[in-house]
Amino acid sequence: MTGKSKRRKIKHLMLIMSAYNKADVHPLTFILVGIPGLEAAHVWISIPFCMFYLLALLGNCCLLFIIKTDSSLHEPMYLFLCMLAVADLIVCTTAVPKLLNLFWFHDGVIPFEACLTQVFLIHCCSTMESGFFLAMAFDRYVAICNPLRHSTILTHSVIGRMGLAIILRGTALLSPHPLLLSQFPYCRTNIISHIYCEFMALIKIACAETRILRAYSLIVAFLTGGVDLILIVCSYVLTLHIVFHLPSKDARLKTLGICGSHVCIILVSYTPAFFSFLTHRFGHNVAPHVHIFVANIYLLFPAMVNPIIYGVRTKKIRDRFLKFFSFSKPLN
Repeated sequence: MTGKSKRRKIKHLMLIMSAYNKADVHPLTFILVGIPGLEAAHVWISIPFCMFYLLALLGNCCLLFIIKTDSSLHEPMYLFLCMLAVADLIVCTTAVPKLLNLFWFHDGVIPFEACLTQVFLIHCCSTMESGFFLAMAFDRYVAICNPLRHSTILTHSVIGRMGLAIILRGTALLSPHPLLLSQFPYCRTNIISHIYCEFMALIKIACAETRILRAYSLIVAFLTGGVDLILIVCSYVLTLHIVFHLPSKDARLKTLGICGSHVCIILVSYTPAFFSFLTHRFGHNVAPHVHIFVANIYLLFPAMVNPIIYGVRTKKIRDRFLKFFSFSKPLN
C-alpha cells in the first residue's frame, strides 16, 4: 500500500470517527422519564394535569374572545390581560401535550430540536409574562394615582409599543439559551429526569463546562423576573399609599379589590416560579418529585387561575361571560 493510499484510508477513518463522535455527543433524541419514583402513578397524576390544562385553554380562550368582542373592554388593563393570556396558552401548550403523551402512552422520546424549542418557548414566554405583570402594575398605578391622565398616558399606540418591547426583551435575552445548549456535548446520557425539557435539566446532563451559561441564566433571571418584581412591589407601595388616603371608604374598598386580584395573580405566578428556579440551583436536598410537581404548577396553575380570578373579580368580564353563556330566554 502506497503512502498516498494510506493517507486516504486514515482520512476516511477519521471522518467516520468524527461522524460517530458527533452523533454520540449530540443525540438525535432525548428521553423524558416523567416523575422519578412515581412512574406507576403516572396515569392518575395525568388526570389533574389534563383538567388544569383544559380549564386553562377554556378560560384563556373565553377571556380573549370576550375582550375582543366587547369594545368597552378595550382598555389598557384588559389589553395587557390579553397579552398575558396568549403567553399563558403558549407556555402550557408547549409542555402539556407531550407530558400527557408520556403519561398515557409511555412515549418520552422527544427530538433534539423539539427539546431546544420547548426550552426556548417555556422560558421566553415565562419572561414575557413577568413583563406583562409589570405593565399591568404600571397601569393600575397610573389609573389610581393619576386618573385624569390615564387615557392620555396609556394610549393604544403606547400599549402596543410596551407589549412589543416586552416580547423583544424576552426573545433577545432567552435566544442564547437554546443556541448554546445546541453546542454542548451530551455524552453522558440522553435521559432527562423531568416531564419536559427544562434549561437546568439539560445543563445537568451536558458533559462540558457550563459555568458561563449558568451565570448568564442567573443574570437574565434577575434582569427580568427579579427587577420586574422589585418594580411591581414599588408600584403597589405607592399605589396603596394613595389608596389609604382616599376620603371615601367605598372608593378605598373598590380600589383595594381591583389591586387585590392583580396581587393574587402575581403571588400565584411568582411563588412556584422562584421556588423552581432556586431549588434547581441551590436546593440539592429537595426530592426530585417535589421539584417536578412545583415546576408543573408553575406552568399550569397560573394559566388556569388567571382568567378565573379576573373573571370573578372584574364585573365587566363577569357580566359579559354570564351574558354570553346564558341560554335562558325571557318569558313573553
